[in-house]
Amino acid sequence: MKQINIAGLLFNHCIALHKRYYRLFGKFLSANRLKVHLTKLKRIKRFSYIRKLGSQAVQDIAERIDRAYKLFFANLKRKLKTAPPKFKAVSRYKSFTLKQAGWKLDETQGKIRISSKWYGYFQSRKIEGKVKTLTVKRNSAGDIYIYLVCDAQSEKVKLRTGKSVGLDFGLKRFLTASDGNDITSPYFFMQNIRAIRSKCRKLSRRQKGSHNQERYRKELARAYRRMENQRKDFHFKTARRLCEDYACICLETLNIKGMARRWGRKMHSLGFSEFVKILEYEAMKFGTRIMFIDGWYPSSQICSVCGYKNPKVKNLKVRDWICPQCGAHHDRDRNAAINIHRVGTPAHSADAARPVYAGSVEDARIPL
Repeated sequence: MKQINIAGLLFNHCIALHKRYYRLFGKFLSANRLKVHLTKLKRIKRFSYIRKLGSQAVQDIAERIDRAYKLFFANLKRKLKTAPPKFKAVSRYKSFTLKQAGWKLDETQGKIRISSKWYGYFQSRKIEGKVKTLTVKRNSAGDIYIYLVCDAQSEKVKLRTGKSVGLDFGLKRFLTASDGNDITSPYFFMQNIRAIRSKCRKLSRRQKGSHNQERYRKELARAYRRMENQRKDFHFKTARRLCEDYACICLETLNIKGMARRWGRKMHSLGFSEFVKILEYEAMKFGTRIMFIDGWYPSSQICSVCGYKNPKVKNLKVRDWICPQCGAHHDRDRNAAINIHRVGTPAHSADAARPVYAGSVEDARIPL
């Protein structure tokens, strides 16, 4: 904990140096110059606390800030909304990273040495390959985790053939499938909301800065962590099941920020963007292809039978509608899933391994 706090102090010091240097010279400091400065800083008595942190962890902080500033200036050139790295409260600073030195792992006894102290740990999975970096990270509940990045050779999974499906995200139904195998929304936040409200009330009644306030803050953080673990478990199990059943999964590109502005905590509770990342990760293991169609494609408004576009379905309150042209009755989400499957599927393509991007109905371009 003390070493993470030192890393937080050092991070803020480096940010202050960057800001001052840019104000004076109109440039930002390179990572190498900052590393040389930090090495000299250790010799000053006022900054002797830096020695308690491993030298490679100190260098990694300089590299983190360097990457953040490079990304900031690159986003400025691309005219993207961005902000430079800013100061962080030391209590909210999360981690530090060690590379070749400063740590030693003893798997036989289940212990790890960081700096000069040995700590016991619980191992969640077997370590495979050569360990490249070690990151010590704490969460808001005050628990410490060790993350090891290993250089391991993994077998390349070939793309397979099989069934395909189109999936439409929703609030009541987490996923509406084109073939009818829907997945219901779990609503983990609503399941835990009573416990969270109770802990929030208890926290608000404690004296600011007291030990009791810190105790109840950790209890609240653990309640949120429990909900997060439930959601992550649901995401992984659902993604794995989908990848086992289907060789190709077609999705719509979502505007998560726009949807969150409309539906708030319901969207954040379901975690659609996190689920897509997990689905892509699992798909690599099974050889499943993930195809995305354009977010502006009107999948809900197009009749999946005759192709008629009904602009009245733009209203999200319309959950069922009848096509004026062919008379087909549609469930809004099911119809969207069928359209996503039809436009996104690479069945009639010579090279189906590349991602699909669909345009409008009149010009559904599929660069394969």
